[in-house]
Amino acid sequence: MRTRAAVLHEAPGKWSVEEVVLDKPQEGEILVEMVATGLCHSDDHIATGDMPAAHLPIVAGHEGAGIVKELGPGVTGLEVGDHVLTSFIPACGQCRWCACGMQNLCDRGALIMLGHQLDGTFRMHTSDGRDIGTAGLLGTFAEFQVFDQQSVVKIEKDIPLEIACLVACGVQTGFGSASEAGAVKPGDTVLVVGVGGIGINAVQGARAAGAAHIIAADPVAQKKQWALEFGATESHDSVSASMERIRHLTNGQGADVVILCPGVVTNDLLGEAYQAVRKAGTLVVTGIGRESEEAIIPGLNANALALPQKRIQGALYGMKSPREAMPMLLDLYRAGKLLLDDLVTATYSLDQINQGFEDMRNGRNIRGVIHFAQ
Repeated sequence: MRTRAAVLHEAPGKWSVEEVVLDKPQEGEILVEMVATGLCHSDDHIATGDMPAAHLPIVAGHEGAGIVKELGPGVTGLEVGDHVLTSFIPACGQCRWCACGMQNLCDRGALIMLGHQLDGTFRMHTSDGRDIGTAGLLGTFAEFQVFDQQSVVKIEKDIPLEIACLVACGVQTGFGSASEAGAVKPGDTVLVVGVGGIGINAVQGARAAGAAHIIAADPVAQKKQWALEFGATESHDSVSASMERIRHLTNGQGADVVILCPGVVTNDLLGEAYQAVRKAGTLVVTGIGRESEEAIIPGLNANALALPQKRIQGALYGMKSPREAMPMLLDLYRAGKLLLDDLVTATYSLDQINQGFEDMRNGRNIRGVIHFAQ
């Protein structure tokens, strides 16, 4: 069939909305009509070249929600008409990590930036026959898309998909960065650095965990205001601008948990954030940086690691299995304990995708969402 998609032909580059050719679903795959997809900074990293794609052209997008339209051979547990969210980490169900309930670390996650499907072939092509890659084994910047059944999570139909899509990445990643990776406890002092689409949900996760003080650090005035509305107790322009207040709140010790969620994590920021953590505290690194930056953290040596007994914790997908996390977060939303509607600060048509990313970079959005019906 033919469908429209936002295609990146070169990086750095802009998204080109054009008609493409989409194959029928193969063994274990489904055809999904996309209803909505969030605009995540990770996709922008592909367009800027900070996170190089292994295959160009490529269709990105991974925070998606849609309706199953066709089943390929061998699909189980799904039916035409089901509502699904996308998972940029597939769930093979057989590797060590899936067997341990750590689906977010599934071994097949190693394939998510190669562009092809799990079987090594492509489902999307240009009009002249060139293969188009899909980021995260997904490529949700398309009106219709083919996904492996391992890459979707079935959800109930009561929540609008243009709201539910946020749980597919930003909400799950940010919330889990606080609740799982940071293991925030009641009474903790938490510093969230960068309060965009991920960080604002780290604020929600810290609030749900019972943190006494949730400090947002972001240079954008509007984001600082939004953070207060989502549960932050105060906000400042940067890590350094937060430190006097944090020391006052903690008898000079430092934050119990620092969560790094800026658009780009630099080594300088890593070092600064590490210094903001108290003894035996935790630095959660959720945001990603430029692959070209040298792998060092200024001012960090063996003594600085060993003696304060601090922990540096990576956080992939909120450090929780998507098949567990997504339904749980939607339940919290139903119960009025998780804000989702207010996260959507603007909606866009597919043709407006470049404007949506520009608004994201300029701090105008918590989360911009492409609504394919627009």
